Amino acid sequence: MHDCVMLFLSYFGSHIDDMELENETRISEFLLLGFSEESELQPFLFGLFLSMYLVTILGNQLIILAVSSDSHLHTPMYFFLTNLSFVDICITSTTVPKMLVNIQTQRKVITYESCIIQIYFFLLFIGLDNFFLTVMAYDRFVAICHPLHYTVIMNPLLCGLLVLVSWVMSALHSLLETLMVLRLSFCTKLEIPHFFCEINQMIQLACSDTFPNNMVIYFAGMLLGGAPLAGVLYSYSKIVSSIWKISSTAGKYKAFSTCASHLLVVSLFYCTVLGVYLSSPATQSSHASAVASVMYAVVTPMLNPFIYSLRNKDIKGAINIFFRGKP
Repeated sequence: MHDCVMLFLSYFGSHIDDMELENETRISEFLLLGFSEESELQPFLFGLFLSMYLVTILGNQLIILAVSSDSHLHTPMYFFLTNLSFVDICITSTTVPKMLVNIQTQRKVITYESCIIQIYFFLLFIGLDNFFLTVMAYDRFVAICHPLHYTVIMNPLLCGLLVLVSWVMSALHSLLETLMVLRLSFCTKLEIPHFFCEINQMIQLACSDTFPNNMVIYFAGMLLGGAPLAGVLYSYSKIVSSIWKISSTAGKYKAFSTCASHLLVVSLFYCTVLGVYLSSPATQSSHASAVASVMYAVVTPMLNPFIYSLRNKDIKGAINIFFRGKP
């Protein structure tokens, strides 16, 4: 009888433990701490990020409208540029509006479901940004280094295929990372020291084993981040080599100026992304991670319209025609 009682208590106790673990896993919300808890800084942060968000939306929308309204801009370069502009709008719209609402309402809460959705779409659009920057570098490489074969190489079928592959790979990667987060159990500490549900910060809050999650992040970062970065650097090295052969000093200076501005944005994007996702979680500062995330998630999408197109005479002319109806 004693053995039966002990067996029953052991069985019942194990089920209680399972129920407690299940209750720990089924959390309902997180707290997004943002950059600072000081109330004096909140109006400044709200104004700063609202301004950056509006500039990003308006600048990228202008590019999309200009390219779509001018048939002369229906070329591979501007086709990829409109895709990049659309993705930049989506990146900032995934994170910044929620942060602005939290600052305005003085509530830092985000539901578990909303956090998972934010992770999925943020990784999806960051991945697309990564691929489109690589594709645009390849497009410029072909245009400058192989101008006679440009129309043959960059044909509509290849351009559409490059965009489709970018979407598929980004969607699969984002789905994998999100499913890996769903398997995690969370306990009592539910404060995320960030302005959005950043996946590394989420993993650090987990009670369960996070080794598989970290391995997926590292391998994905090396494969999906390192390989495109190598492609971008190779393309621009060949472009610089071709520009160096230009006999005209003025033409060489103009080409180098454009190339340098492109490389500045590309370097800002890749250095901050790889720094956040490949650094050790144990040594990673949450504040430094948040600042780095602002660089690639907010600043880069805001700068892209100025770097890639608003300095471009064709885009300026198309915008002028769109609004005024004349060149």
